[in-house]
Amino acid sequence: MNRSWMNLPRVSVDYRNGVETFLDFAFANASQEDRILCPCKKCGNINWHIREVVQEHLIVCGFVRGYIKWIFHGEITPRRASSTSNSTDPLNSHHRSHREDDMEGILRDVFNMHDYHQSVREDCDIGVNDSFEMGRSGCHEEPNGEATKFYNLLDEMNEQLYEGSKYSKLSFCIRLFHLKCLGGWTGNSFTQLLEFLGEMFPFAKIPQSSKDMKKVIKDLGLGYEKIHCCPNDCMLYWGNRKNQESCHVCGKSRWMNRDVENVSEEDVEARSRKKPVKIL
Repeated sequence: MNRSWMNLPRVSVDYRNGVETFLDFAFANASQEDRILCPCKKCGNINWHIREVVQEHLIVCGFVRGYIKWIFHGEITPRRASSTSNSTDPLNSHHRSHREDDMEGILRDVFNMHDYHQSVREDCDIGVNDSFEMGRSGCHEEPNGEATKFYNLLDEMNEQLYEGSKYSKLSFCIRLFHLKCLGGWTGNSFTQLLEFLGEMFPFAKIPQSSKDMKKVIKDLGLGYEKIHCCPNDCMLYWGNRKNQESCHVCGKSRWMNRDVENVSEEDVEARSRKKPVKIL
């Protein structure tokens, strides 16, 4: 199906006719209670709306960047067509048409998009008629910080690891980073693995180092903070107790090396040699 109209000005007749084509397809294949996921730049395939609202959003703000394959609206890739051909439930077909790792679901959870109902009219301060009369290209305001992160990750979600792969660059990074955490791999060993994979599969979009990997998935909130704790799990060295040297419950030392237990706060070098007995 020719989708070149998606790049045309939103005030053009061809674009509006294309929107009608999309709406006919989406409501025939992926509607629930006369609503579909709205693929406009503001809703980002998160919010469910009736046809008239989706039509207005697409004319005012346009489609979300890179949404050429309508996977959220019933379009099934050839490799998965056979597994969904017997389904009569459009919602199940919609979800099965996604990649197996459900990156869309992850992004929804990370950005708390399930209850995101901000109005496009309020954000853009512009209506459909205004757009046509003034010849504007639609909503001219840039997305906020969280929306920008969401769109960037959406791009990563839609970018194949290599041509023909069923996995995206984002899903590859998340799965491999998960293995790193489960196996307790060091940053250096993880970088060595990535370098090896990059040499073996130069055609794949594999990050070159542990640092590069973290850059790809940093907006998913997968970071962590280390907190020292009592070896007997009595307490955390946290809040107003973060500078204590021993547990106030059982009296166990916070440190493995007692020789440097009582060094001053100014002695940075000595403190750097102090190793906590246990870390959360």
